[in-house]
Amino acid sequence: MSILVAVSLIALLGVAGLAIDAGLGYMVKARLDSAVDGALVAAGQAVTRGSTQAEQITNATTAANAFFDANYPQGFLGSTATLSAPSVNINKGTVTIDLAAQASVPLTLMQMQGFKLLNVATTGEAIRRDLDLSFVVDVTGSMSDTKTQAAVRSGSTAFLNNFNTSTDRVALMHFAAGTVVDVPFKSDQSRGFDRTTMTNKITNYSFGGNTASVDAIWNAKYQLDHVITQPSSLRVIVFFSDGAPNSFAASFAAANTTCAAGKYTIMTSDGPPSTTGKDTNSWSGNPGAFDSMTAQNQQSSCYDKYADNVKSLPATYDVHAASDASATLPITSASPAAGTLTRPVDGQMPIIGTVNNGKPTPAQVTAMTTKFNNVNNAARNLMEMMAAKARAEGIFVFALGYGPSLLTKTGAGSGELGQDILKCIANVADGPSRCYDAKQPVGVYCYAATPDDIKPCYAQLASAILRIAK
Repeated sequence: MSILVAVSLIALLGVAGLAIDAGLGYMVKARLDSAVDGALVAAGQAVTRGSTQAEQITNATTAANAFFDANYPQGFLGSTATLSAPSVNINKGTVTIDLAAQASVPLTLMQMQGFKLLNVATTGEAIRRDLDLSFVVDVTGSMSDTKTQAAVRSGSTAFLNNFNTSTDRVALMHFAAGTVVDVPFKSDQSRGFDRTTMTNKITNYSFGGNTASVDAIWNAKYQLDHVITQPSSLRVIVFFSDGAPNSFAASFAAANTTCAAGKYTIMTSDGPPSTTGKDTNSWSGNPGAFDSMTAQNQQSSCYDKYADNVKSLPATYDVHAASDASATLPITSASPAAGTLTRPVDGQMPIIGTVNNGKPTPAQVTAMTTKFNNVNNAARNLMEMMAAKARAEGIFVFALGYGPSLLTKTGAGSGELGQDILKCIANVADGPSRCYDAKQPVGVYCYAATPDDIKPCYAQLASAILRIAK
């Protein structure tokens, strides 16, 4: 019996040793896998930094090593781990990062069987897709205070630092009453972007004007569709704004002889009218070019702040028809229901007459309120339709909303908040149910309540973009 027990004990100790040491090996393997995964993420983020590929590869390698060391404690369960030299390959717009790590675990009971060490290894690969990004920044007058301007400039420039200047393609534009493309995509189709020039442009932004968002979305989409003829596998619009749209450009009919009918005119509305004092609506008639904010801010002979210059809402948003026929949109109550339009039988806007600096009559206030509601609702509908056209082409839309007015001010006649419109263009599930489409790309919406929240929101959007780029 003693002999049998002794023989059996050796076998039982071997089985127990196998169980214990194998368990240690699995724990080390799990920690090794986690450290390598984290190192891949860190390397993927760091590879965007640097002005040359050599600098980018160095930054990715340094980040991978640092993150691995921080997440695999020295001597974990008595083991010794090493991370092999990372492999970073940049080929056109795609970045591939390969990592391999090994660990040696000293055995316990298995040493009785003649085994001293258990070697554990793991590998990982991250592939970052090429990216085309249209970056749109709101510079309207509602953000003209010094602290907000500084936060917008700081957050916008920091956002650009998340992307690779040699592999990603980025176009920068800003908008208010009109849109200016500061730095377009490269016309020769080469990859990369000029971050220094973009930073200088952002630093020199001036703030003022109304919110003509649909033109900004069109410019972002046009850059992706037409300036780039060989699109990347991931296309994104990032749209930053502090309010809902209240303006749009179209071909308006004029109500007076000084403004020629059929000219492209930017139509804006500052706020609802009141019988208590000076009319607060402004209707800016500005025939001619609308692609430059400088041109839009010039007053022409067809400008009378308190007169009814615009006779009727046009049937379509057609300002870009010559260069992009697909951008022609209907201005009707059948468009996405951010708000419905009130139309007389003949489609004309209410004739207000000249108010000048006096107090408008109740009848004039009613007429101006109808016009105010129509312009704001049409602007909202057009913005949503343009964003939906972009998403239908597989373009992701990410939105950053800033300021308390997005949560307090409802759209004229629609009852929806400004935030609702931004959620709609991003196609997020917690937005209004009428505009969510699970079949289209689902973006991200981030709300920044204060200037200090702008940079963290930008970081959230960048993180989400980089995740879908992997």
